[in-house]
Amino acid sequence: MSVEVLPVRGLPEVRAGDDLARLITEALGASDQELRDGDVLAVTQKIVSKAEGRVVREADGPGKQGWIERETRRVVARRGDLVIAETRHGFVCANAGVDASNVGEGLLALLPEDPDASATRIRAGVGRLTGAAVAVVVTDTFGRPWREGLTNVAIGAAGLPSLIDLRGRTDANGRDLEVTIVALADEIAAASGLVMGKSDGVPVALLRGVEPPAWAPEAPASALVRDPSMDLFRLGSFEDEPVPQDSPTAGGSP
Repeated sequence: MSVEVLPVRGLPEVRAGDDLARLITEALGASDQELRDGDVLAVTQKIVSKAEGRVVREADGPGKQGWIERETRRVVARRGDLVIAETRHGFVCANAGVDASNVGEGLLALLPEDPDASATRIRAGVGRLTGAAVAVVVTDTFGRPWREGLTNVAIGAAGLPSLIDLRGRTDANGRDLEVTIVALADEIAAASGLVMGKSDGVPVALLRGVEPPAWAPEAPASALVRDPSMDLFRLGSFEDEPVPQDSPTAGGSP
């Protein structure tokens, strides 16, 4: 399998109420990019939030910290002005996803209320306008514990399996796979970041050649959020019974 990652250029400044599916298909048409069945569109959270009216005045918070508090379900860690927070969606990220980049002066972008529903709407709209059966991944940029730097992750998805559970299958050497669950939607999001730089003005990427196995059921990006009962680091350092092999935590490092 080979995968192409192509920038979708030419989208106008997105405003509240805009039809993202139409803007994306028009930008694709203007650059002679034709969608095919099986293509994946990666769409940045920022333009989804703009279209859905999730851009607010900082002063109405009051201030950025006030908006962070409103968007926070649980404070995970704090250092100075930086807050690592869990949002209502279950995401753990800096400042509860409240971001001042690529919005106007004095404005802040909040995460979409339901990113999976956002992806579903965009997918349906693109399909209606083009006739192509595509998948959609809504991306955001997160930091990661124990590793420097940022990478794109999936916060919303439609039309693909966000997780591919390989447990019970075999690797290339015939060994049984016991713990492997692949975060396909996150891998797509990370790849899209190669053509969607923060300062490049490219909020959409087209990925072609992604071929999830036919047996893997579609699942939204919310499936990527680990159940709190399986989050070892929520409880600090401890030893307990081995994790059952049918649990979500068996899919990788905790």
